[in-house]
Amino acid sequence: MFFETHDGTRLFYEDYGHEGYGHEGYGHEDNGREDNGHEGHGHGETLVFVASAMLSTDMWEYQLPFFLERGYRCVAFDRRGHGRSDRPSDGYGIDSTADDLAVLLEHLDLRDVTLIGHSLGGAEIARYLVRHGARRVARVAFVAAMLPFLTRTDDNPHGLPAEAVAASVARLRADRPRWLADQAQAFFATHLGNDVSPALVAHTMAQCLAAAPWATLQAQRAALETDHRAGLPEITVPVLVVHGAADFSAPVELTGRRTAAMVPGATYREYPTAGHGLYASHHAELNADLLAFIKG
Repeated sequence: MFFETHDGTRLFYEDYGHEGYGHEGYGHEDNGREDNGHEGHGHGETLVFVASAMLSTDMWEYQLPFFLERGYRCVAFDRRGHGRSDRPSDGYGIDSTADDLAVLLEHLDLRDVTLIGHSLGGAEIARYLVRHGARRVARVAFVAAMLPFLTRTDDNPHGLPAEAVAASVARLRADRPRWLADQAQAFFATHLGNDVSPALVAHTMAQCLAAAPWATLQAQRAALETDHRAGLPEITVPVLVVHGAADFSAPVELTGRRTAAMVPGATYREYPTAGHGLYASHHAELNADLLAFIKG
């Protein structure tokens, strides 16, 4: 299924768990309960998943079944230039992609939703709240989010040096598969003993390489160069921040800990052995924390 965004770009989305769609294949029975004993679909709150840069809706394969089986409606979409969505030449700035999220919520007329964003997806949710407010939002979860501001400036002295950012982008331009391969193990922090198979690493690499090269470059720019510091203290809905202590892509001292400190009343969870790919490597722990947050 597709929806058309603010500039005419068509984005792909999936919508599971509401009446008339998404019931097949999950053991739904006439008595409203599934074979596994969980609540039937179509009657719970709505969760909207916003993917990381380079990844598509498929990254949520450990989350969507888990929450569907517990009665939640789950919506996810492919960012422009990613997955099955259109690949336009522009519109990759954080304001534009936040507006894409707004159009999806309006297209489906979603209300009281829980927004769950990983990496750049978390940053897009933060900008959505700045630009569109929280009238459709019940709560937000930032998972390994690229927040609040990663690049070093005079007033952000602990950020990443501009030279290091430029060097990383140069390596990405020169050999994108190698750039991904060089950090694939660090993405899941496999050196800390996380149970991530070589097949899963290769599968994630393939997902990342499926994104348009131009979109990948622009997404990196949006993730690294956008300053969210002014907006985070203005968030009024409940917020869960989840981050891995071994995150190579978004170092926790620059991101998760600072974000949790800036958002009023935020709940913070830090996983000692998790890297950036904690949505897969630590999915059981993450799903439990998300479920407790949503129910709370």
